[in-house]
Amino acid sequence: MTGRVTIVGLGPGSDDLVTPEVTSALAQATDVVGYIPYVKRIPPRDGLTLHASDNRVEIERATHALEMAEAGRQVVVVSSGDPGVFAMASAVFEAMELDLNRWRETDVQVMPGITAMLAAAARAGAPLGHDFCAINLSDNLKPWSLIEKRLRLAVEGDFAMAFYNPRSKSRPEGFARALTLLQECCGDARPVIFARAVSTPEEELACVPLTEATPEMADMRTVVIVGSSLTRVITRSGAPLIYTPRSVPDTPEGV
Repeated sequence: MTGRVTIVGLGPGSDDLVTPEVTSALAQATDVVGYIPYVKRIPPRDGLTLHASDNRVEIERATHALEMAEAGRQVVVVSSGDPGVFAMASAVFEAMELDLNRWRETDVQVMPGITAMLAAAARAGAPLGHDFCAINLSDNLKPWSLIEKRLRLAVEGDFAMAFYNPRSKSRPEGFARALTLLQECCGDARPVIFARAVSTPEEELACVPLTEATPEMADMRTVVIVGSSLTRVITRSGAPLIYTPRSVPDTPEGV
């Protein structure tokens, strides 16, 4: 039997947001590999082995998946959200490059999922309706100096921004530094959306002006979306609707 590695996204939390394609792949799997909380989302069944591991062993996890596929297993590697957005798809390809002579022809497939960023944006309205960027604020795999550079360039380009992994107990200072930079560089009260645990029973959504945003409003289950200078807020009796227009006004050349 020919083995395969299928890398999937389980969406932001609700089973309703898992795609039918991913559900089918999981039904055919002999093994599921992933970070402990994500593997817990997979119901046990006969013929399926669950391999849960810690969050900082991505390459080891990916290598294990490749080895099982080499032995003829149907392996599904799970991530939350989309597997290609700060998740396991890149880790599997990194592991393949470590021993290309062995893994080059392995059958590998990536199946998309709904990212936390897109789920959060949909809850708020359409804050990513024009050009935007996504930045992982964790400095575990890259230096803070690079994060700061990208933040400054995103502000200069007037992108709406989505931040992953904004604040954890082990590094609470990073998001505070990011907010300080944004408040200094933007100089306005553009909307900031704090979307926590979207699509789960613990979901919380808040929108405040950038001038009022504080680090304590975010944790590791929160996606933070910062609007561009053009992002609009439609106030109404219920929750506001936040959107970024699809067009940009003409400006004089060089401005």
